[in-house]
Amino acid sequence: MPAPSRITRLLAGAAFSAMLALPAAAQTLRVVLVNDLASLDPVQSTAAFVRNHGFMVYDQLFALDSKGEAQPQMVESFEHSPDGMRWHFTLREGLAFHDGAPVRAADAVASIRRWAQRDVVGRALAAATASLEVADERSFTLTLARPFALVTEALARPTASALFVMPERLAQTPATTAITDATGSGPFVFEAREWQSGNRAVYRRNPAYRPRPEPADGLAGGKVVRIERLEWLSMPDPATAAAALQSGEIDFLEVPSPDIIPTLERNRAIHLFALNPVGSVVWLRINHTQPPFNDPRARRALLHLVNQQENQQAIGVRPSEQVPYCPAYFLCGTPLETAAGAEGLREAEPERARALLREAGYDGRRVVFLNATDSPANNAVTLTMAEAFRRGGLNMDVPSMDWATLTQRRNRREPQDQGGWNLFVTIANVFDAQNPLTNLYLASPCDGGLAGWPCDEALERLRRAWWEEPDAAKRRALLDQVQERAYQVLPYISAGQYRTLSARRANIEGMRPTTIPVFWGVEKK
Repeated sequence: MPAPSRITRLLAGAAFSAMLALPAAAQTLRVVLVNDLASLDPVQSTAAFVRNHGFMVYDQLFALDSKGEAQPQMVESFEHSPDGMRWHFTLREGLAFHDGAPVRAADAVASIRRWAQRDVVGRALAAATASLEVADERSFTLTLARPFALVTEALARPTASALFVMPERLAQTPATTAITDATGSGPFVFEAREWQSGNRAVYRRNPAYRPRPEPADGLAGGKVVRIERLEWLSMPDPATAAAALQSGEIDFLEVPSPDIIPTLERNRAIHLFALNPVGSVVWLRINHTQPPFNDPRARRALLHLVNQQENQQAIGVRPSEQVPYCPAYFLCGTPLETAAGAEGLREAEPERARALLREAGYDGRRVVFLNATDSPANNAVTLTMAEAFRRGGLNMDVPSMDWATLTQRRNRREPQDQGGWNLFVTIANVFDAQNPLTNLYLASPCDGGLAGWPCDEALERLRRAWWEEPDAAKRRALLDQVQERAYQVLPYISAGQYRTLSARRANIEGMRPTTIPVFWGVEKK
């Protein structure tokens, strides 16, 4: 275990010591999450760190419970017409923003409109909407132009650009402009003056927050905050973070390095648990606008170079937490698991990949595979796949950067020699990949999509047919067609599914398998 002086030095010396001395220890929860907070706008960015921040400072109209079902959250009541084409929502009384202003229907409508400009689910809902109007101070009405079977599920969007309600004055900011004011109505208040990017972000309990009366269930129910202060600390070195957990300098570590888990298991002061019980999936995102992967044959070549189990072994995932082979776009172990259209991914076939690359006319040009070295899992699978791609005949260039830089660079559309890119890896959870509507990287709307910009009208028609279909059995048949088409055009490749354990100090109670780290209901004994 590193000496405390080393930990303190890595966390900016005296600043960290002063930070430890601020409030009473029992009232302050110190956590290390998989990434640090680098920006504040949950609409502008799909990064997990912005989503995590969002769940602290904002609230949602609806929220997903532990069964994945949408439950009213800020909404008090709602009703819809028999044909499901007109919906009326009423907000709970007494909701207030952190600046004391009441939460109004106008705030909710403006937030939905801004979110719908960027998020894959929001865009689908907006495309089906005839009107979205404020009825009075606490209620608003949504009228559909065409069927949309998952209205409340859309309004409960928990990830990617999650749907959070912010003040109208902020929600009127163009979706292309990042907001820097984190005023919300959620259970925590962001302490902007204490935010030091790359060091820490600080939140305090919102004394004016009014939880729902129901018990917390998944991301839904009563958000009762039992601590006074939360400190989200930066510890990019896995050994340092594990040592800080063991010494009690931090209380929760979202993703311990797999090689340190046996040590943590032997420590009676630490409990390991599955925050994300379904697990995570490695997404290999492909730039469809630049050669060689603007040709679908070159993209399919990658299917025969990716070995899912090899990637999990590179991360260090224990066999008990691995899914050795998962062909499902919507994850294995879920109700929507299917193998329709699947090929490759079980073992590498370099010669088959080389043949496909030749058919695609690959000329040996450089392939830029962005590598976020501050994320151990991302770094491990990137290096592993880059070597596999070299064996398949690709000329690989793997530039190193941190995740925050990667999230900016992936938006560049220039050719590789002008700062562009071909591939990057991100880690998704079940909320990211849940179904054809919510799976943000499955969407293939051409220029209007996310970084990678896949473009396939047939896939988009099938996705739309899925969420417009009210009959669950018919949606299941459509699901197989969606996946079959996805394997033909490959908006991304699922490069391995696995489960990781989170770690908390034994005196921390109330943490639940919420998939997304949330800290209401958590107590420090």
